[in-house]
This record gives sequence, C-alpha cells and structure tokens, in this order.
Amino acid sequence: MASPTTDAAMRDMLTVIYKLGAKDSPLVSDVEKLLGSSNDGEVHPKKNEILKWLGFAPFSKNPTADVQLKALEELNEELLTKSVILGDGLKLSVADVYLYATAHSSVNRLSSSDKSRLPHLLRWVDYIQNQDDIAPILDKIVVENAEFVPPVSKPVSKPVKTVEDSTPKKTVQETKEAGKSETVPKVKKTADTKKVEESQASQVKKKLPEKEVEKKDEELSVSLLKIQIGHIRKAWKHPSADSLLVEEIDVGEAKCRQVVSGLAKFCTPEELTNRRVVLITNVKPGKLRDVMSEGLVLCASNKDHTVVEPLIAPDGAKVGECVTFSGLDGKPEEVLNPKKKQLDKITPNLFTDEKGVATFKGIPFMTSSGPCSSSIPSGSIK
Repeated sequence: MASPTTDAAMRDMLTVIYKLGAKDSPLVSDVEKLLGSSNDGEVHPKKNEILKWLGFAPFSKNPTADVQLKALEELNEELLTKSVILGDGLKLSVADVYLYATAHSSVNRLSSSDKSRLPHLLRWVDYIQNQDDIAPILDKIVVENAEFVPPVSKPVSKPVKTVEDSTPKKTVQETKEAGKSETVPKVKKTADTKKVEESQASQVKKKLPEKEVEKKDEELSVSLLKIQIGHIRKAWKHPSADSLLVEEIDVGEAKCRQVVSGLAKFCTPEELTNRRVVLITNVKPGKLRDVMSEGLVLCASNKDHTVVEPLIAPDGAKVGECVTFSGLDGKPEEVLNPKKKQLDKITPNLFTDEKGVATFKGIPFMTSSGPCSSSIPSGSIK
C-alpha cells in the first residue's frame, strides 16, 4: 500500500501531466494505476522503478546549483544507452514527463559548456519537447547538435614571380656602378609585387558556392547510409577465398540479400547462422571473388584488429528496421556512388564508446528497442 507521501508525489505527477496537455494520453491512466485508483484495479507493472525516479527529482526542492548539476549528470549517464527513462524503446513514461517538467528550469540555465558535457540529457530533452502530446507550455530548450567540421588544408599558391625575380642578377661591379639610380625602380617593383599578392589573397578568400559547400557537408553525414537490422538465415564459406564468408540475410524484403564478409578468420558459419546483425543496404552491389554481394555487415574491431565481431542489434529490434541517429534526419541515397567515396569519409567517424555502444561522432546507433552495441569498447566500426 502506498504511503501518504507517495500518494502526494503521484498526485503532483498527475497535475504535471495535466498541465502539459496530455489529458488524452495513456500516461494519465498510468498515474491512476500507480495511485491504485484505476477502474479495473490494475497495478502499474513498473511502479517501483517509477517511484525511484520520483525520488530522484530534487529540482523542485530548490537545491544549490552544484546539486542540480550533479543530478543532471547522473541523468545524462542513465540515458547513455537509452532513449527514454524506463528504456521502453521510444515510449514515453510518466517518469519522463515528470522529470522533464521538474528539471526544465535547471537545464535551461545550463551554460553552453555544461550543455556540451551532457549530450544524452539534451537529446532526451529535445525528444520530449517535440512530442505531439506535450503542450508547448514550457519554453523550448535550445539544443544544438554538434557539427563535425573536417580540417581544411590551406591552398598552396604558386610563388609570385616578381619583376625583381625576372631581372638577371647583377654583378657586384654593376651594382656599384648603378649607385643611386636603382632606388626609384626598387620602390616600383615592391608596389607591383604587393598588388599581385593582394590579388591572389582575395581570390583565396572567395567562398565556394553555397550548393557546393552543402554538398560536401552532406557527403559526410551518416544519414546518407541506409543501415538496417538483418537476420542471417544461413552462412557458408566462400568457394574461392579462405578469408571470406557468404551470408544470406533477411532484411524484411521479399527476397533475402546475399552478402560477402571478411569474417572467416573471426567467426564460423555456424556462429553467424540465425544471428541478427546491422548492415548497410544501399551500397552498390558487386562481386567479391566472383560471388555477388548486396550489402555490408558492420563490425567492430579492437585497435590491432585481432578481435572483430558484427555489431549486436538490441533485443526487440525488428528485422528490416532502419537505424536512426538523434538530430540527423537526412534521407539515405538510393545507392551510394563509389566514385564519391562517401563510405570512406563516413566510416572514420563510426566507433564504439567506452561502454561498447555503437556511435557516429558519439551519437548512438538507435533502434525502437535501444542502441546497437558490441562487446568491444572504444573500437572502430567498418
């Protein structure tokens, strides 16, 4: 039986949900179940977990800034491998709405530097505040998605050939004889050279056309890739290459895809059979040692490449489901163009974090059931 204190907290939560405009939401019935006042007497299956989060919310008690920041850091850590508080895929819970409302002012007061240290918290806040059943009562918190800016090498211009350079060098005797007569020409040469150098500098400073810049940025985005969850129906050794395996993978299409992978040194066909994997399905099909391949299975590896394994899809992720990246909503290309080397530009930004979560520039590979992962922490993904 809930204590009076617990009931009061639940009623506070119910008030918050009503204020946020979710009256027709199933979240209201969830609170009633938590209070034990639902018509059918049903008890919420995650009551204890939600009660824990009610106790976690210190923000309404007006603590010091340090205490608030510490609580936000803990919340950020909790959301490292989850989209929402209870980890139910992308499904909001009453704990999410209550924590969002009570922590809103604390998050809104964060400095830019503090926000940059809490990326998972900010991703969660942005997801909640953009849900249709959350009324715009609270001001939207500005969430800036970090952009990757590749290093640009400075153009190397050819040395300016000045008038002085083109003039044959005079001997010491000729220089002495020229005397003061050379003073005026030297000033003129310097001025001419300066004009040439200024002209070249202005050309270097000219910006590229906006369309060309946008195109370069787009080529570096993981959103160009179509990454799906697949199920390996069967696998076998490549008939003419000892380092290759061939897999028949179901990605929810009418016909399974045949994919050739360089996994023979790390996995047996039996270990891959019936395993769910993460693969890129919009690479251009082609033959590898005379066997057609229609995809690329993404694998994590350690630094010296002695351990390699396919990425692990979370339990509950559907076959054929596309992997998403928070804040990146670009549309995948139908087929990647090998000449543009898009994959070569994107894969250096794919890696597992210290907990083994697969990421692109630190943004998790997300499915409806959570992030993709690997048993290899801090590894590269290809």
